[in-house]
Amino acid sequence: METLFYAQPYNFDAVGFQFQTMEQYEDRQSQCRDSFGQVVEEFELQFIDGEAIDAALFEALSIGQCSINAFIDLIDDWTDDAKLAVIIAVGECGYSFDIAKDDPSDFDLDVYHDQNLKELAEQFVDEGLFGDIPERLSFYLDYDAIARDLAHDYTETSIAGQQLVYRMA
Repeated sequence: METLFYAQPYNFDAVGFQFQTMEQYEDRQSQCRDSFGQVVEEFELQFIDGEAIDAALFEALSIGQCSINAFIDLIDDWTDDAKLAVIIAVGECGYSFDIAKDDPSDFDLDVYHDQNLKELAEQFVDEGLFGDIPERLSFYLDYDAIARDLAHDYTETSIAGQQLVYRMA
């Protein structure tokens, strides 16, 4: 799916434009003039259409004129897991991230897809993280209580239509 952006001029006397590539942006930006014939230089960039995860990444990184070039380059290069790592670290946890310099793999992050905390508690019990529990006793476990305990270290969120549980170390 092609990604579509919109450059909204801060100048009220000018009309913005849509673009998909940096070449289109640079060409249309250089031709953008206000009603007095002056070149428009400052724009608010908006994500119009594309993958939901790319829209979430665009928002988390607060993409502007100085970072749009790097953003356009990375959305095709990064995996969805790398994008999720940055969205969680920056958008959810408040970390800073420079898309021109930093690497998404620098974040120490555990992500569990399509789960809530109770399901994660059940998974942890099944995997033996709480020790070997005899099957006859497993029916008496309070998974809601375990989920509440997990909430001290793990957080539930929804990003680009995916239900996730994550832990930032």
